[in-house]
Amino acid sequence: MNKFIRVDHAGEYGAVRIYSGQLAVLGRGKHGPQLRHMKEQEDHHLETFAKLIAERRGRPTALLPLWHVAGFALGALTAALGPEAAMACTVAVEETIDAHYAAQRDALGPDEAPLRETIEQFRLEEVEHRDIGYENGARQAPAYPVLHKLISLGCKAAIGLSEII
Repeated sequence: MNKFIRVDHAGEYGAVRIYSGQLAVLGRGKHGPQLRHMKEQEDHHLETFAKLIAERRGRPTALLPLWHVAGFALGALTAALGPEAAMACTVAVEETIDAHYAAQRDALGPDEAPLRETIEQFRLEEVEHRDIGYENGARQAPAYPVLHKLISLGCKAAIGLSEII
């Protein structure tokens, strides 16, 4: 299960960086409080997986430096396109993570009940973030279907790479 924890840690690290980038651009506007709320939850998720890596003597992905830059850039660039594009980014990321966490939850056996419960709790918070994105105009982002597809594909690639590297 260290592979699950490694990839989840990487994903939460990326999410923190995405929200950091969005906050750098939109943090003083009307979406600032929502972005801070979502980032605070992602910070908690990241701290939890960092603790689990240490407890289980796992290792984080070697790609964290890449996710550091890529996550912030994705957040800042989508926010620079406008709040709707930032919310479209949130929707695409959180839908991908929802499916990823659901698959992990379903794959974990009874011997991993605490990890399964943590993943499910975090999955529900990611769904909340997705809903916030929809409620705040994600579908009105310029070229929403293309933006959503590109970000979703990027997230899936990041998950796959973080599982093995």
